[in-house]
Amino acid sequence: MFETEADDVLGVLRDGRPRTKSELADETGKVRSTVSLRLAELIDAGLVTQLQESATTKGRPSAVFALATESRLIGAAELTGSTAIVALTDLIGSIVARRDLTVSEGASLTELLRLVASALHEMLADLQRSVEDLVGIGVGVPGPVEPIEAAVEDAQPRAATDRHPAITLLQQDFSVPIIVDNEANVAAVGEWVESWAAEQNLVMVTVSAHISAGIIASGRLVRGAQGAAGDIGHVRVPDVEQRLCRCGQMGCLETVASGTGLVQTLSEARSDVLTTNDLVDLARSGDPEAGRAVREAGRALGSVLAGVVAILNPAAIVLGGEVAQVGEPLLAGIREAVYGRSQPLTTNSLKIVLAHNLELASIVGASRLVQNHLFGLPQRPVVYYRGEPIPTRIGA
Repeated sequence: MFETEADDVLGVLRDGRPRTKSELADETGKVRSTVSLRLAELIDAGLVTQLQESATTKGRPSAVFALATESRLIGAAELTGSTAIVALTDLIGSIVARRDLTVSEGASLTELLRLVASALHEMLADLQRSVEDLVGIGVGVPGPVEPIEAAVEDAQPRAATDRHPAITLLQQDFSVPIIVDNEANVAAVGEWVESWAAEQNLVMVTVSAHISAGIIASGRLVRGAQGAAGDIGHVRVPDVEQRLCRCGQMGCLETVASGTGLVQTLSEARSDVLTTNDLVDLARSGDPEAGRAVREAGRALGSVLAGVVAILNPAAIVLGGEVAQVGEPLLAGIREAVYGRSQPLTTNSLKIVLAHNLELASIVGASRLVQNHLFGLPQRPVVYYRGEPIPTRIGA
């Protein structure tokens, strides 16, 4: 794997616009001879290609260089409580292959990551590409990612022996940089760069089997000291039924507002709700009981988000995850609580909306984080290569 620098040629070419050596020298601050050497390296690596010479300048036409977007592939995966999406993208994040995997209830992180590895191998074979064409893999996982010990807390509470550094399992098959982060952080990056690039303060809330928030503050992804920033699913909500949470505490937001919590609420009164998909289908079809349950869940979530609004003053709260597919009933409950419990100054221009890319925000974000590493651009996910942490700069 080649080395990159923050002002590298590859990072400049990332936007897809071809450039001459002179333009690259101006934009990177490097002398032409250094740019020439760097271009030679990147062309040999198959990451940059020389296009037809430009005749836009006087005199002899200048060679023009561009990112070879399809020459290499990026693996991206989103793991939630009941589903997994695995994709291959090109170097600028366009999806070239995709697998939607059904995950058995209670599947461990080990099982999920093995599914990811198998799906990546299958897609590479279908495209007649090899593992050598991969430049990195990004994975969004449920639960906090501890940035020092490289351990991902399993979505289900288990014995310590069933907790693995996420990197180890994938490294058995792929010797490339692997970036692992909480699914909400990954989704926040994907939604931000694709739909909210003009905003510097954004909260992305994923509501699936679990609930978490990805926070963009002053243009930076906020992860916290132990990688647990935005773990709002375990905030206690006093005015709801006090159920025992998987974390061992009573009355956590997840117990009433997550897909799992909503399924429990409805299954106590009826027999046709067994999964989050059942809940979503009923609510979207206009079932009044499911609609009321989702709206109440939105109010509980909104009561927690009102505190987030007071602390962070975001420009937007964006909803993603399986339960967010219900749409308006969930949004209505959240808006009612947030606007009712917040100061007008923080809500006058606050947008509370569904994700623009409701289904694939995490895939976009996972690919983007790999691109950031590849192109030498600032980021702060957990990055490992052959089991060793790579120092990363702070940023999104």
